[in-house]
Amino acid sequence: MDNIIKQFLFFFLFPLPNLHSATMRSTLLQRFTSLYLAFLLHHLTSTVAGDSQSRYTPVDNILLNCGSSGNSTALDGRTWTGDVNTKFHPLEQAQNQSSLTVTSVQQSSFATQVPFATARLSLSPFTYLFPVTAGQKFIRLYFYPASYPNFDRSKGLFSVKADRFTLLRNFNASLTADADGDSADTIYREYCVNVEEDQRLNITFTPSPIVSNSYAFINGIEILSMPTDLYYTPADGQGASFVGQTRPYPIQNSTALEMAYRLNVGGSSISPREDTGMFREWSQDTKYLKEYRQLLALPFNWTIALSFKKISQYSAPEHVYRTARTMGRNKIINLSYNLTWEFPVDSGFNYLVRLHFCEFQPEITEVGDRVFLIFIANQTAEKKADVIQWGGGIGNGVPVYKDYVIPMFGKESVKKVNLFIALGAEQQNWITSYKDAILNGVEIFKLSDVDANLAGPNPDPLPSAPPTVSSPRQSPKSKTNGTNNCCRCCRGGCRLCCYGDSRFLNSPAEQESQGIRLR
Repeated sequence: MDNIIKQFLFFFLFPLPNLHSATMRSTLLQRFTSLYLAFLLHHLTSTVAGDSQSRYTPVDNILLNCGSSGNSTALDGRTWTGDVNTKFHPLEQAQNQSSLTVTSVQQSSFATQVPFATARLSLSPFTYLFPVTAGQKFIRLYFYPASYPNFDRSKGLFSVKADRFTLLRNFNASLTADADGDSADTIYREYCVNVEEDQRLNITFTPSPIVSNSYAFINGIEILSMPTDLYYTPADGQGASFVGQTRPYPIQNSTALEMAYRLNVGGSSISPREDTGMFREWSQDTKYLKEYRQLLALPFNWTIALSFKKISQYSAPEHVYRTARTMGRNKIINLSYNLTWEFPVDSGFNYLVRLHFCEFQPEITEVGDRVFLIFIANQTAEKKADVIQWGGGIGNGVPVYKDYVIPMFGKESVKKVNLFIALGAEQQNWITSYKDAILNGVEIFKLSDVDANLAGPNPDPLPSAPPTVSSPRQSPKSKTNGTNNCCRCCRGGCRLCCYGDSRFLNSPAEQESQGIRLR
């Protein structure tokens, strides 16, 4: 709801581009009036029914603030329990080298936040034992590779296992945090594992033997039950579509998953607190888009009620299914490019790709209205994707998702490969009414290999920075390009590239001819 309010206010608090046509100004005023009415309707319906959206209530919900005692409250309001002198205190494998509780020397903004303010650190292996119910679980690990007293930051090198699954191997926390140039970064990893009957969930941290005085550390551990078969294949199910193969690919309980990406396509980010009870974080998709300048259509839905007839209501937040990204209304342009996202992933694994869809535009209501192609890793995943048909052919407003498994194997020397997801318009007029494509959300998971391994390589160290050379001061115009402007608008909730009645805007050239300046 907060995201929708921000998007609505943006229309009225920020100045519009110069409009030279009185007709255009009148048209926009009418559209904004409709938008205002739609907002009021959404607010009223949300007050009555929006907050009662079905949320999952986890049976196991453990938030462990490692290296701390007592309870602490995080910024999102959740309470974390310390591991000092509690039932969660880890087991030590070396009697003469017990683990330590430490506080970081660096006092960045993260150093005071739960669970990053404290850590458990050890030169020898230590294991946490979690008494949980049987079933599929989220495991979330939180790391803050800061400087800790008497420990070399660069020697935080260790492996992590959850029962038989290797989650991390010789994991260099500081190198991972520094990979994007920001040493103050925290690290977050999310996994899915299944716990059998009468089995405890054990998580073991082991310093790497390849470096002397290496140590293992952890700041926070989250264990959360998930709905049965949320990402796993049901016992009576066939499994995900195996791209390039004729047989399906079942995600069985013997498989562990690592979340690589989770995106709200075309919409704003969604915080864990705004998720459907599983505290998943949904990021924006902008940074993963290719050829962003062409992607002007960002339809949204504030009026059409969602009907969860095909999937569980907690599969994704409603906001995922109320925003989307499409190709636009210009058929000629749509036939000339694919709507494409690019995701760097670890080489040598199979990946589960879940695509979320929901048709909500007024003109798309029947089977065949919008049929498009889906390509994953440069292979055809769907030749005739029809969201209305997937929803049962009963009209729009029906959320669905489709699962695909794709192998991503490169040369042994290659650490990362790029996983492309592309949507293309159907070429044949007789197949579809609209030459367009739509996507609402993306989730990508790495699947454990035959050795029960999920661990990928460490990133390469950043090259040494060359000496800085002063350059002439640039004008404000040359500092910022159109893409950056559009990205900032999207982060702020801007919807100037679509209208409140969920219609498409024209291409950039057509907009210029109508007097709309793209800033």
